[in-house]
Amino acid sequence: MSKQVLLCDDEIAILKAAEFKLKKAGFAVRCADNGETAWTMVCEAAPDLIISDYQMPRLDGIQLLARIRNYSVTKATPFILLTGKGFELDGEELRRTLNATELLPKPFSPRALLEKVISILGQPSCGV
Repeated sequence: MSKQVLLCDDEIAILKAAEFKLKKAGFAVRCADNGETAWTMVCEAAPDLIISDYQMPRLDGIQLLARIRNYSVTKATPFILLTGKGFELDGEELRRTLNATELLPKPFSPRALLEKVISILGQPSCGV
């Protein structure tokens, strides 16, 4: 069975490019365009990995990450936080205080994201 990845970003072009790359590689991908929708999806079926933008409407990436870490089902789920170019976040601080797995600055290539996902989840069962 394919590893489940939840992608959350309010920039549809980024969401679709990342979704295409991950699906092509063999991962099962669900998408949300805001943090509140992502949280609902997590509660319905916990993914193996969550990738979320920092700046989003309704629930930002930090708030989503805090909920993920406080929910017993997803407490240890890997979480990649995407950040806008030039936006200053301390990656080490996020890893320490919220247990973020990775911090990936925007803009990023879908290939770079795929490499991070593979480094966390391993090779998908089919695909690349």
